[in-house]
Amino acid sequence: MDRFDRIFELNRILQAARYPVSRQQLEQELECSRATVKRLIEEMRLYLNAPIVYDRKLNGYRYDRQEGEMYELPGLWFNASELHALLAVQQLLEGVQPGLLESHLQPLRRKIDGLLHRQQGKGEPITNRIRLIRAAARPAGPFFTQLAHGLASRRRLKLIYYNRSRDLVSEREVSPQRLTHYRDNWYLDAWCHLREALRTFALDAIRDVRQLDQGAVDVEEAQLDHHFADAYGIFSGSARNLAVVRFTPRAARWVATEAWHPKQQSRWLQDGRYELTIPYADPAELLMDLLKYGSDVEVVSPSALRDSIQQRLRSALDYYDQ
Repeated sequence: MDRFDRIFELNRILQAARYPVSRQQLEQELECSRATVKRLIEEMRLYLNAPIVYDRKLNGYRYDRQEGEMYELPGLWFNASELHALLAVQQLLEGVQPGLLESHLQPLRRKIDGLLHRQQGKGEPITNRIRLIRAAARPAGPFFTQLAHGLASRRRLKLIYYNRSRDLVSEREVSPQRLTHYRDNWYLDAWCHLREALRTFALDAIRDVRQLDQGAVDVEEAQLDHHFADAYGIFSGSARNLAVVRFTPRAARWVATEAWHPKQQSRWLQDGRYELTIPYADPAELLMDLLKYGSDVEVVSPSALRDSIQQRLRSALDYYDQ
């Protein structure tokens, strides 16, 4: 936790507690030392006028009964994740096709700017001191408006779509379900009437869009979540496989704090390595993410995934053996 997170959490703990909270409990819940707990309490008393008192009889801290029920943190505060979310939304609004939906998005952008400025108070806006880097982002393409309109009006769409892996252009009739922003790129989740199944289409690979008169087929939200969130990465479908991978102690310093999948399982091995078990359907994206760790990762199972890693590494080595 950073300092703002701990202030938020300390305020929450004291407001929710029916009895005084011991210093040891605060250290544990705030994940900090005794000195840090004392400093946070003093800062809240001195700068935020927090009515924190120490109950000697019960050996704990609490809000003063006369003032605590009415006390609120002054101003508008964000913790790290909330601030990141606001900044990300702000960048998304700025990055969506220049001039696209400008009249609709401008009021929302002004509100977000106001919230972020209130976080800082007087002085230079906090947005000038925080940077979000977009890596390998592809343009959303010229059809964002038509896709969003079809999605909102619940009408079927006819797409001319370029499949990069097959180097093939095809025509698809789809019922749009969701627009998804993933790893700095936009995708359309839709029911494909050609395949009679849910499919994901990259917006930058759409060559043309035409809205049809027929109403869109609606897929239940629970079915969408299961289909698009069950497997690893952007690839949809049920997770039919489990990848067991082991990272070296060096790589584990980073990987142990990362969330690769909502249903991942992990454990530390006795030799300091870190083991992850990850559900997946299509291995393509998982392979790319594992390969970037080079010699710091080993695929244990399944054998097909292990063989794919070996083949790709050998193919890459061939370029340097020539």
